[in-house]
Amino acid sequence: MVKLNKIVRAFTYEGAKATRFTPEMELKRALMNCLLWEDQFYEDGVAIADRIKALVPLVEPAKTATLAIEARERMKLRHAPLLVAREMARHEKHRVLVADTLARVIQRPDEMTELLAIYWADALGPMQQRKRQPVSAQIKKGLARALTKFDAYQLAKYDRDGAVRIRDVLFLVHAKPKDAEQEKVWKQLVDGTLTAPDTWEVSLSGGKDKAETFERLIAEKKLGGLALLRNLRLMQKAGVAKKTIAGAIEAMRVDRILPYRFIAAARYAPDFEPELESAMLKSIKDHVRLPGRTRLLIDVSGSMDYALSAQSEMTRLEAACGLAILAREICDDVEIFTFSQEVVKVPPRRGFALRDAIVSSQPHGGTYLGKAVTEIDRKGDRLIVFTDEQSHDVVPAPKGKGTIINVASYQHGVRHDAWQRVDGFSEAVIAWIAAAEETMH
Repeated sequence: MVKLNKIVRAFTYEGAKATRFTPEMELKRALMNCLLWEDQFYEDGVAIADRIKALVPLVEPAKTATLAIEARERMKLRHAPLLVAREMARHEKHRVLVADTLARVIQRPDEMTELLAIYWADALGPMQQRKRQPVSAQIKKGLARALTKFDAYQLAKYDRDGAVRIRDVLFLVHAKPKDAEQEKVWKQLVDGTLTAPDTWEVSLSGGKDKAETFERLIAEKKLGGLALLRNLRLMQKAGVAKKTIAGAIEAMRVDRILPYRFIAAARYAPDFEPELESAMLKSIKDHVRLPGRTRLLIDVSGSMDYALSAQSEMTRLEAACGLAILAREICDDVEIFTFSQEVVKVPPRRGFALRDAIVSSQPHGGTYLGKAVTEIDRKGDRLIVFTDEQSHDVVPAPKGKGTIINVASYQHGVRHDAWQRVDGFSEAVIAWIAAAEETMH
């Protein structure tokens, strides 16, 4: 059981007395930690979902609602804001704000069904067999208002098989359509006659010529950025013109794609490295920045050549290179080092040239993290270590702000000791570090 009503003596990284965390600050930090992973993970041994549930009733209702909206709109989280809204529905003072909060944070049709899955998750057994708790009036009002946001394409795209379907939401809340056209769409939803959405998955599975299908999707701008990157090799194999693919990469929307994805794409489609590098650097342009001085220490030992996970084709070292490329662009002042047997400073290159410099910086031997930290750590700097932590020596405490990202861990989590420790890889780790430092001030 999490005990939250306790005295916390907080200190800065340098040992000075710091501001004590209030429940509001704790809730904000818990939501911020969801930037790393939105499925269940742990912070100092406590499930983040459990922490959120315990904190919601301790925070003023209006501030709780504001944090839920901030989590959706600023942090771009989907699951965590819904969990906050569900917990608000349990408490009398918070309950009156639930409908307004839900109407704001639900931005995709499947978030309505996800909310109900969260709402009914307290019952035991498989979802299909659970006794469904009556849904509160405020939850129903919020869902009804959210339903009117979505058009036929959106509803068809996200109307997937599951224990809770979008039509179940419609039956539950008795929403009123905003016009005759929406009433017609909702009837089609109930009858199961909505036209299948023209997504790239549906189009490619239809058996038509793949080159023609890709060319049409590109011309009609129906191939999203991630889909484009994932299908570069298939497009080349299908015979799509190189000029067409290069133009699609140049025109693609990149605001939510980070360098790791471009590095993986370049491995399978090296012919497009120039276009991919240009898009990669463009994707970083509006990323959150890290002020002050940063030193990035990257493990290039032999074990970093392993895959991130059984499901991933990206290696640990490729992920580290993506982090370095990002840091090179968004840190006010950054120095990048690699370590294995020795510590090597990497020249301040950009893009794929920086990746190449990291990979070729030294032989991929053993792991001496403690030695590397001792050699490069300086007081006042931010030190970020990217490693699988298979170190042969003892790692000292950081002299400044220190974060260790352990990509070898299969148990996702956040720990706080002398270092901030992130167990498991997340593409959002730089945004998390920035948010963590902001929360500490």
